[in-house]
Amino acid sequence: MEKKYAKIILGFGLLTVGLSTSAAYAQDTTRTLNTVVVTASRSPKKLSDIGRVVTIISADEINKSQGKSLPQLLNTVAGITFSGANNAPGISTSVFLRGASSGNTLILVDGFPVNNASGIDGSYDLNAFSLDLIDHIEILKGSGSTLYGSDAVAGVINIITKKAKQQGLTGGLQLTGGSYNTFKESASLIGQVKNTGIAINLSNTDSKGFAAATDTTGKGDFKKDGFHQRSASVNLSQNVSSKFILNGNLQVSHNTGDLPYGSFINDNDYTYKNTFLFGGIGAKLILPKGNLNVNLSQNTVQNDFNNLPSDNYGTHQVTKNTGRITNVEAVFNYELNKYFDITSGAAFKYSNTSQYSLYESTSYPGVPSIIKAGDAANNIFSAYTSLFFKYDIFHMELGGRYNNHSKYGDKFTYTINPSLFLADQFKIFGTIASAFKSPSLYQLFSQYGNSKLNPEITTSYEAGFDWEIVKNTLSFNTQFFKRNTKDVIYFKNLSGPPYSQYANGQQQKDKGFETELKYHDNNIHASAYYAYVTGKLTDEAGTQTGNLYRRPKSTLGTNISYDILNDFQVGVNYKYTGNRTDLTFTNNGSEVITLKHYNLVDLHLEYKATKNLNVFGDLNNVLDTKYVDWLGYNTRGINFLLGARYQFK
Repeated sequence: MEKKYAKIILGFGLLTVGLSTSAAYAQDTTRTLNTVVVTASRSPKKLSDIGRVVTIISADEINKSQGKSLPQLLNTVAGITFSGANNAPGISTSVFLRGASSGNTLILVDGFPVNNASGIDGSYDLNAFSLDLIDHIEILKGSGSTLYGSDAVAGVINIITKKAKQQGLTGGLQLTGGSYNTFKESASLIGQVKNTGIAINLSNTDSKGFAAATDTTGKGDFKKDGFHQRSASVNLSQNVSSKFILNGNLQVSHNTGDLPYGSFINDNDYTYKNTFLFGGIGAKLILPKGNLNVNLSQNTVQNDFNNLPSDNYGTHQVTKNTGRITNVEAVFNYELNKYFDITSGAAFKYSNTSQYSLYESTSYPGVPSIIKAGDAANNIFSAYTSLFFKYDIFHMELGGRYNNHSKYGDKFTYTINPSLFLADQFKIFGTIASAFKSPSLYQLFSQYGNSKLNPEITTSYEAGFDWEIVKNTLSFNTQFFKRNTKDVIYFKNLSGPPYSQYANGQQQKDKGFETELKYHDNNIHASAYYAYVTGKLTDEAGTQTGNLYRRPKSTLGTNISYDILNDFQVGVNYKYTGNRTDLTFTNNGSEVITLKHYNLVDLHLEYKATKNLNVFGDLNNVLDTKYVDWLGYNTRGINFLLGARYQFK
């Protein structure tokens, strides 16, 4: 078995070498370091002008990934592990960016932050997003807390939805079906009508799924855990004048499905309903050398879990949580002169949650745990400025953010990010940045909460380079990083009620590196990467333990898309995920288990049948690899999806 893995890894390694040796003969296309991104600086800037490496998942890549969920797609990016992405449809997933816990990665929708105020760590479930609603994605790795605030400790994932780009309305229909009785239908209407931009996207997904929990009983009678999703996205814009634009957006997703009782345990009547509602309105004033954006957004997440008492010792469980977050923000971008430009802003964020939970059985009369919305709330005001300097080959970002939290008072974070751009091809950079992350409402106010928790304070260090070896064709980048966190929050076992509680440890120290090679010409787009991360937690007693559970030290992969003919494309995704650890609970406490490494290979085929019609197919887990992501839960074997996409005016 080890020889088979070694051969696969060696084969893809040789393919990477082949790509690099053929690069000198490719024609120029898009200049990689001239790509314009907005997430790294909150204003449009070329990658050559900023001291970061930003990963972009383009609209074309998303169109070729319709057989995947959003977590599965993000799992193909260097430095990201989306644990549970290939579990049963609808089961929660955890994003680990550079090994950091989920709550340390900020999710944005069109630049607006989204969080779950009712969740354990505040992280947002990306199963809420259907891929066909998304235009492209920008991923900033490394601290973004100066420009984005509390949750951008490890990085930022900015999901940019589809919007009007040209005059006239264009419609689209897409139908797919495949393994696990999974069927999906979507429709879109996008375009500009005079001064009004319209983008409407609707999506429906149904899957009978498979048994989420691993069956070790030998009976084979675990039920299939299904998943159903209804999603809608509306983006509107109005050009009031050539200098003033109004915009509004609304995303709604309603998910229902089935759950197991837990790891290794079936449950015949455990169901859930989740509703994700996100809306925002904004205005943009275009100035002679900059612009002013003002945005207001409301983010609501409702979770309803219900387990009837017909099995598992007559257990009856009810959980109803609602989290609400209101964000108001103004962002000012301005070019001061040919050397300096500035990004400044002020933001106010109000969070509250209401929660109800009941656990009872035939032998245990339950008492409801209730948190009222007015009892679990906080707010934070912040003001920030980043100054960007550019002179010849030297670039520098100096930024600071003032935070005033309703519970923790004044906190300050900073960013220092110099870079050099040499010979119009080579960028070298370094970053020192700090981050402040407040405990979630759940960690403060739930039955396991601790009102005495301190916020986490992180200092991050990063250094690397981005080298365009052959202009517009072949590039290579490497980044080294280190994160030191004080007062890190962890889940502590107690000898008496409530038997567990959130507490502050002393330190969390993580470090690692990522390296990636990218190649493209008129027919081939390819990348190969390797990422490594390791970390240690020192608990409040000063004891060091390895706590990067479900996070591999090593991952590597390659993504290749090849136009065999003008109308026919083939894509291959490969990823190796190294050994991870997970916790299992026994009568004597907990035990650390090592989960074995695994390889996944996915295949995509697409044919342009007519000017308006594309047909495609995906074969995922081609090798039918048997592996475990979460101990006690099943993962997908070899599976397929077939679909068609039709565009019309």
